[in-house]
Amino acid sequence: MRETALSPQLFTLFKLLVEERAGLHYRPEDCDLFAEKLETRALELGFESLLDYYYFLRYDPEGSLELDRLVDALVVQETYFFRELDAIEVAIERVVVPAVERLGRARIWSAACSTGEEPLTLAMLLDRRGLLEQVEIVASDISERALQRARSGRFRPRALRGDGRDVAARYLERRGDELVIDPRMVAAIDFRRVNLNLRHEFEPLGSFDLILCRNVLIYFSDEVISRLIGDLTRSLRATGRLLIGVSESLLRFTTELACEEQRGIFLYRRQE
Repeated sequence: MRETALSPQLFTLFKLLVEERAGLHYRPEDCDLFAEKLETRALELGFESLLDYYYFLRYDPEGSLELDRLVDALVVQETYFFRELDAIEVAIERVVVPAVERLGRARIWSAACSTGEEPLTLAMLLDRRGLLEQVEIVASDISERALQRARSGRFRPRALRGDGRDVAARYLERRGDELVIDPRMVAAIDFRRVNLNLRHEFEPLGSFDLILCRNVLIYFSDEVISRLIGDLTRSLRATGRLLIGVSESLLRFTTELACEEQRGIFLYRRQE
């Protein structure tokens, strides 16, 4: 008899395991969606008991790799081209352009980039300004599955909605039921798998003039957010800026960052 129903006790065990690994925080109201993906993954591997699956993840030598795959199955991949476009435009104008003028080059990190629409948006906007060859774009995500789609340069039509259609007309081509992006934009981005919950995984990336970590903090606990913001701050160059989602705020956290407003957009810089 299969025992794949997720009890409250097992939910607690699994969610703590996932949070420990990836920082993702699940509340009781998330239990049904969590259970659906968890049970599907366990059954695919032939486990008839979720408790056995938990023991495998926690103690088996192969469990670590499978835990990464479970996290990959759990993460939400909801993004699209030109999302919160005004914020990106301001960040390019007020941070990236001055860095290029001052140093000749600039570095941008799109953290938790999902399927790549955000860094590809950056590439298009920079190319339109004639700056793409002077800017290094690093894009990372915890999901290798999402990164594979980003590298393919092929997207569903719903990846383009709202703003930016004038720019998209130059770089995105409709082929059947897909959108295909100019391969130069994909080639301009260094896609890497990085777990934001593990500082040692992104330390080798170096420092940046602009870090985008947008619409990601909502998936983390306050404890993880505080630690992550501290780590991201240390990845900023002296004149660098952090951009988070327009609906997100760091006001309730004690950080080393100061908030500044630019045309209604909030950017965070190191406090002097």
